[in-house]
Amino acid sequence: MSTGQLGMEIPVLRARCPVQEQRARWERKRACTARELLVTERRYQEQLGLVATYFVGILRAKGTLRPPERHALFGPWELIYSASQELLPYLEGGHWGQGLEGFCPHLELYTQFAANAEKSQTTLQEQLKKSKRFRRFVRLQEGRPEFEGLQLQDLLPLPLQRLQQYENLVVALAENTSPNSPDHQQLTRAARLISETAQRVHAIGQKQKNDQHLRRVQALLSGRQAKGLTSGRWFLCQGWLLVVPPRGKPRPRMFFLFSDVLLMAKPRPTLHLLQRGTFICQALYPMAQCQLHKVFGHSGGHCGGLLNLSFPHEKLLLMSTDQEALVHWHHSLTLAISSQKN
Repeated sequence: MSTGQLGMEIPVLRARCPVQEQRARWERKRACTARELLVTERRYQEQLGLVATYFVGILRAKGTLRPPERHALFGPWELIYSASQELLPYLEGGHWGQGLEGFCPHLELYTQFAANAEKSQTTLQEQLKKSKRFRRFVRLQEGRPEFEGLQLQDLLPLPLQRLQQYENLVVALAENTSPNSPDHQQLTRAARLISETAQRVHAIGQKQKNDQHLRRVQALLSGRQAKGLTSGRWFLCQGWLLVVPPRGKPRPRMFFLFSDVLLMAKPRPTLHLLQRGTFICQALYPMAQCQLHKVFGHSGGHCGGLLNLSFPHEKLLLMSTDQEALVHWHHSLTLAISSQKN
């Protein structure tokens, strides 16, 4: 063997350690998530502060809105702002677990804010419409350079949007924190509490949207059977379908599907100028007693099809010429029937 050959370095093959690689990936994701949480919290606190200072604080000082109206518009905004002010120094110091655990008792503020959200938007629109003084004040504040073109109505949903960000970021932070880390339990507990709050807030939002649908449908309908639609039911869908009678031509009818009933209505005559666009309720069909069959429309073509609905004392044959609409109705009706059987 030559001297040159003896002097060559022999490469050392280092075996990869899967555990170490996994830990490194966790640490990278944790660092990235922590950085995003910190940066977005700073921006969030800044925007909370703008509304607290230039709207809530000045409105209180000037008396432009009475206290009940001001509270209806902003809810617990200032308390939410204070909670962010408490949290941010912990995040800036890298004390993620301690800071988030201390933040969790303030989560009830977000539930209160969500419960007030519909009232807040209604109050804003009412005050903008009836108070010239308030309207001028809002335009003046929104024109400040600090707001960067954002309007008050854009900023009001901010806490609910931030709660969703909290859930995504804190859950990711907990999942990428080693079980041996001193703040693992704190982060895991905070992630669970924030997720539970986000679910409650989502349920509140869904109920508010459903109540809006029920009030809208109630305003469209007349007739004894249409009364009482605003309690204990969920709106699923509405649309035109053709009712196919045993004899004669199909008749177009507007159908409103709720979690427990299917409502059939016909449009008011065009002679009723003041009630144009409204409907007369003709029948209510209980979904708990419904059996559903799709007669045609299985092939997935574009020609629509028929739905056969059987009730104890009546049968309905409904037709749609739109395949996509037919599939949607079949899915919604199936959902309503199954919800009544569970």
